[in-house]
Amino acid sequence: MVSENLSQDTLAEQLLELAIKSGAEAAEVYQSRSLSRPVFFEANRLKQLETSQSEGTALRLWRNGRPGLTVAYGAVQAQAMVERSLALSQLNQPESVDLVSNFQPSYPDLGESVPIEVLINWGKEAIALIKDAYPDVLCNSDWECDVENTRLVNTQGLDCHYTDTTLSCYMSAEWVRGDDFLSVSDGQTQRDELQPEKLAQQILQRLIWSRENVVPPSGRVPILFTSKAADMLWTTIQAALNGKHVLEKASPWADRLGKLVVSPSLTVYQDPEAGPYSCPFDDEGCSTTALVFIQNGILEHFYCDRTTGSQLGISTTGNGFRPSLSSYPTPGLFNFLIQPSSASLPDLIEQMDDGLIVDQMLGGGNGISGDFSINIDLGYRVQNGTVTGRIKDTMVAGNIYSALKQLVSLGGDADWNGSCYTPSLIVEGLSTTSRNQ
Repeated sequence: MVSENLSQDTLAEQLLELAIKSGAEAAEVYQSRSLSRPVFFEANRLKQLETSQSEGTALRLWRNGRPGLTVAYGAVQAQAMVERSLALSQLNQPESVDLVSNFQPSYPDLGESVPIEVLINWGKEAIALIKDAYPDVLCNSDWECDVENTRLVNTQGLDCHYTDTTLSCYMSAEWVRGDDFLSVSDGQTQRDELQPEKLAQQILQRLIWSRENVVPPSGRVPILFTSKAADMLWTTIQAALNGKHVLEKASPWADRLGKLVVSPSLTVYQDPEAGPYSCPFDDEGCSTTALVFIQNGILEHFYCDRTTGSQLGISTTGNGFRPSLSSYPTPGLFNFLIQPSSASLPDLIEQMDDGLIVDQMLGGGNGISGDFSINIDLGYRVQNGTVTGRIKDTMVAGNIYSALKQLVSLGGDADWNGSCYTPSLIVEGLSTTSRNQ
């Protein structure tokens, strides 16, 4: 049973015992199980219910200092997995074995599961609210309760595990008006309860703003990124804070600790107990920690795993995560939060004399350099503090580091966009171009 606590499974112990008996001097087992029951709606109607489950096991061992990593999904033949890891270890160069030891915490389950009937009712409620206001709009959505179990065990005495339950939903509303096609989408990820009314109201607001198509401004104007769109900005900042990029001198902030790097209005941090992306330990078995990366615009910390931290001359920040089961731990984030202000989204809009709202976008390609160019998939023009209509065929380009130094205002409407908790914000220094200009 996928939802069974992994601590009651003996596979990890079998793998460790067989690895040592077969000549390995050290070994670790990482296990992940998930059970999901998504509910799908299509064209305003309940379409289907599904059950999806997965199970993966990663064995990493060292013999003569040489590492061997093997991954298996579903049922596992312990002896075959150990033999494959040993064979792969012969192909690798020796390395130092650095495992966490004597750390056996017991963590409470995170989140509460909800029945399928509740997910169905939430979906129907959100769709009904949109249909009542816009009968011609077609809504597609999915509502999901996902239960994940994670366990990490090694031959140095480490044994840690936890169960994580998250609720998520995604909804799109499609509105066809002659030759004009509009698609508005939004979603939520929470621990214990989803808010269908809030989701519906967010989509309804976008539909109201989209009633008229208007000519976009040109040149350099203030740009308001909604909380849904602002995540694009923070992807670059996350890369700049990555200890591995600092070590490689790829980060433009590698030598900027203690200095002002963005607007003094910005404070950026991680919190192991915050929101649906809370996490008690990383994939190396180290406890995750609360850490302020940027305090009032000043760079204070980078994040790193055990290896990167050692190379930088600092200890791990509890940020060693596997991009996949078949990968080694590398610096990664479990959540990333931008401290909001108290201003609402309408408050931000009222501040703008002439500018753009970016709500959905196409493309991006913003790497660690910070340079980007995006097509606005869904955006609006603001004039004299009022949204005048939807803009089309418009691009925004610039540099993210420069834009965040020219932050105009920060909103108080922070929300989770993936594992990033960000409010809306207004920045300057970006240019806009339109096909109609």
